[in-house]
Amino acid sequence: MPPKAPIKIFSGTETRYLADKISLCSGRDLGKNNCLRFSDGEFATAFEETVRGSHVFLVQSTFPPADNLLELLMMIDAAKRASAYKIVAVMPYFGYARQDRKDQPRVSIGAKLVADMLSTAGVDRIITMDLHADQIQGFFNIPVDHLYASSIFIPHIQQLNLDNLVIASPDVGGTKRANTYAKFLKTPMVICHKHRAKANVIEEMRIIGDVKDKNVIILDDMVDTAGTLTKAADMMLDQGAKSVRAFTTHPVLSGPAYERIEKSGLTELFVTDSIPLRQQSPKIKVLSVAQLFADTIEKVYNYQSISTQFIL
Repeated sequence: MPPKAPIKIFSGTETRYLADKISLCSGRDLGKNNCLRFSDGEFATAFEETVRGSHVFLVQSTFPPADNLLELLMMIDAAKRASAYKIVAVMPYFGYARQDRKDQPRVSIGAKLVADMLSTAGVDRIITMDLHADQIQGFFNIPVDHLYASSIFIPHIQQLNLDNLVIASPDVGGTKRANTYAKFLKTPMVICHKHRAKANVIEEMRIIGDVKDKNVIILDDMVDTAGTLTKAADMMLDQGAKSVRAFTTHPVLSGPAYERIEKSGLTELFVTDSIPLRQQSPKIKVLSVAQLFADTIEKVYNYQSISTQFIL
């Protein structure tokens, strides 16, 4: 076993709200670092305490703007140049994950590019949650600990104590996730089949399965403009559903998302704090992932299995 290096946890600027909770859950103080910004928008990162020989965990979700990704890369580089023993990027939300394949001519595979940049910067391990595409783990030649929000969502679904429960996938791509939940909860599953005219624009949607007199829970890895989610919820209610709730891991919530959610028939939308909410909404409930990541950091640091973190 490698020598036991001291552990230090640091945070990027925009994920400090979550890093504070992770450090509190782990019983450790958050390390001191800063991000100096110049008047033209350029910035520089620096650690204000030694990391030489330390096992360094850098907490940063890479949601827009791209400054968040760049700041993480610069923190990794700074830790490497300061002789850190191991550098682990803790990325509750892995940005650019929707660009996981070349699905049309002359496009980039953004997720692979981000993986290459992280590796080149000098990261030794990635801890992330609910990747948009599982195969992104294969873009790295370093260990990737891929956590699932199911360990947080399933207890809350059970606490709702809903009768005639149905699990729904908002698109064909999410059927594997929905099917896994449905099997665990021993409930039926329905699928929303959609056709997009272009990105973030739905041309047509159909519900495959029976939702009449059912309490529906829609599962997804992220909610962006909420167009798919709210349209699916309204269609299910039109087809006789008693109620529709949604559990989505990453609340991207861009553009008209908040307005759409408020006007929709959704009873509740449960999300995690992998991305901070831009505004509050009575329909949106936040479930924290801080304890999940704190436990995983401790297990990784102590060379223990993290399989106990998974319900599904």
